[in-house]
Order: sequence, then structure tokens, then C-alpha cells
Amino acid sequence: MSNYAIEVRGLGKQYRLGGKSSNYRTLRDTIVDTVTFPVRLLKGELRNRSELIWALRDVSFEVERGKVLGVIGRNGAGKSTLLKILSRVTEPSAGYAEIRGRVGSLLEVGTGFHPELTGRENIFLNGAVLGMKRREIAGKFDEIVEFSGVAKFIDTAVKHYSSGMYLRLAFSVAAHLEPEILVVDEVLAVGDAEFQRKCLGKMSDVAEAGRTVLFVSHNMSAILRLTEESIVLDRGQMVYRAPTRQAVDFYMSSGLSQSGERVWSAEEISAEAAPFKPIAMRVRDPQGKVADTLQSRQPVEFEIEYELSTPVQGLRVGVYLQTGRGEVIFTSFDTDEPELYNKYATRAPGHYVSRAVLPANFLNEGQYVLGINASAFRVRRFFQDERALAFNVDSMGAPGTQWPEPRQGPVRPQLDWRIEVLESAEKVRA
Repeated sequence: MSNYAIEVRGLGKQYRLGGKSSNYRTLRDTIVDTVTFPVRLLKGELRNRSELIWALRDVSFEVERGKVLGVIGRNGAGKSTLLKILSRVTEPSAGYAEIRGRVGSLLEVGTGFHPELTGRENIFLNGAVLGMKRREIAGKFDEIVEFSGVAKFIDTAVKHYSSGMYLRLAFSVAAHLEPEILVVDEVLAVGDAEFQRKCLGKMSDVAEAGRTVLFVSHNMSAILRLTEESIVLDRGQMVYRAPTRQAVDFYMSSGLSQSGERVWSAEEISAEAAPFKPIAMRVRDPQGKVADTLQSRQPVEFEIEYELSTPVQGLRVGVYLQTGRGEVIFTSFDTDEPELYNKYATRAPGHYVSRAVLPANFLNEGQYVLGINASAFRVRRFFQDERALAFNVDSMGAPGTQWPEPRQGPVRPQLDWRIEVLESAEKVRA
């Protein structure tokens, strides 16, 4: 018997973009298309109707039983497509994947739930899909409900659940029904901080129990905590595999812009972002030059350039500042100030630049990552790229560098220390 729980060989998935879709076709439609085909072909109407793209291409790897493998990469790298193939949600266009064991998947909120069924009924339905007997599911039922925190609504149809309640129950089912292989996508980012901690703790327990786990996340600290080895995907291809710390370092150093500027191409912007269109994000030094390495003792300017094609109410454009390992240091939006919030309650169509200045003597030396978020709070998220660009900070000349040891932590602020002499040595001796 093979020691591999998952074997992937030459896996590829191709999608067709821009093809004409139709809900149904009648016999008349088919006859007309057949008769007019030669004429339409001569006129060129059948050319360039659609474009083929590879979401995954020639991906090969294996995962030993009981191992936890991290899958990391930028948005659009093919991570979710890979997990959907391994979970048998979609079929590959090329290659194959052998899965040896019962698979539990959490790919998006409510995956596998029937909206008309209650939470209780969906627990048993999911267990049956995993191949478990009713007695096994019943034995885990109370534990699942307690972990999910939705006991009060367990006999309510899940179509009435909020996205957070969906997530809590879906994760609880996937983790507690003991699949031999657990596949988890970035869906955990939907939950609140407390529930995320519970989920990560449960995944640690799952891993320690010897079950195989594939874990996709943009949270590098979670990847480092939960996985021993990771693969890096880029544009549908596996570009690196190594122990997780090395894989994270590779991803953070080579997968991001090192010029201090990130310019988005049309292909990188989803149609769902409209009317918001990101153009560029930049980091500038005190002289106003775009730079990827800055001094800790100098201020740093962040700049986001974008366009709006129609008016937007309540728009906020901001940044996430993270360490190179993915820990968030802070979040800030361009309408945090009440005055700006009121002035731009409705942002008119046009070409904009939102800027902010990080004060001098704030960041410690190291690599940092900037993410972008454009949203209307609790209404809609237009665009988000959690790892838009990277930049480096050099602490040379910063306060405290007269001491040879490195400072711990991502920040090294210059605090207003005061030293007060309460009594002189002569008075103490007297």
C-alpha cells in the first residue's frame, strides 16, 4: 500500500473565457445554426469567440499520509482550482490526481450544505457524503454543535444563517467528522478573530492526530504554525517546494514587486471591482522618489492611485501593513478622519490618488508588505490585494542602534523617555 495520501501528476485545468452562453437550445436553433454555419464561417463570425486559459498547468507533487502541506501563492495563482480538483468538485483538463482516503473539504462558506435543510439535517447529510454511518455522525453531533456555537439555531433552515454561522457550522462538520484528508481553503478569513483562533487550534489537533491536511492561506503566520512543508504556486504552475519557512521566504522575496511600485494590469482586475479600478500602489522616500528600501529614521509615504467610473457612496481606500511573515501591524483608511469621511461621503467619478505618511522612527529593520483594500463598510468590497508590494527598511542611524543587539518586534518607535534624579548619591549616603 502506498504511503502517499495524495499523488498529483501533470495536473492541469483549462477554462474558456468569453464564450457565448445560452440557457437552453431548441431544435429550431440547432437547425438554423447548421444551415448558416458556412456563411458565418466565411464572415469570420466564429473566430476568436473565446479565449482558453490555464488555471493550472503541469502541477506534480505528493503528500505523505499524516502530513500537513501548505499551499501559498498570489490571488489567481491556481490554489483554489487545485483544491477543487482534489475535492472532486471539478475535473482536470490534463493529468490526474490519486486521493487515497475519505476527503473533507471546506472550500467556501456553506460548501455542501442544502439551504432548505436545517443545520441538524446538514450535519447528517455531510457525514453521509463523507461515507460515514449514521451512528458515527450521531456520536460526534454534540461536539460539532458545541464547537460551532450555533446550538440555538441548529433546527433552523441554513438559508436563514448569516455567513459567519454558515462558516462556523461548515468548519465544525469538516473538522469533526474525521475525514482522512482535510482540505481547507482561505475561507477561514471570513470568521471573526476568536473563531479563527478556534479553527487554527482545531486544525493543529487534526494534524497531530495523524490526518493529512492541505491548507491554503494568505496568513503566513498560520502557514508557519500549522505546516511543515509548503508548495508555492504562480500563474497556475508549481514554482517551489520546501520546508515551510524556506517556502515562505521564497514567496515573500520573489513573488512580490521589489521596485517599490505595483501597477495592476487589466487581467489582474476582476470585473466585480467596478466602478473601482486600481492603477498603482507606490512607496516613496522623503525626496518623493519611488523606492523599495527606506530608512527607519525617515518618514515613508504610501500612495494608491485609482479611478472611479461612477459615483460611490461610503468608499474607503486603505492599506494593510504586514511583516514579511504575514502578521498584520496595522490597517488604515483614507477616510478615518471625520472631516475627510464627511467630505467624501460620496466620491464622484474621476482619477484619484490617496496618500498617507508613516512617521519616522516607527518601523524596525526588515521586509514589509503592503496590501490594499477598497470597500464600502458592510456593503461591498470592491477590490483587495493583501500582498500588493513589498519594501525593505534599514535601521541604520535609528534610535538605539548604539546597542549592538537587534531589536525585537516589527516596530522600534522613538519614545519620549525622561530620566529624573530623585536624590543625589551624597544625600543617600548621608
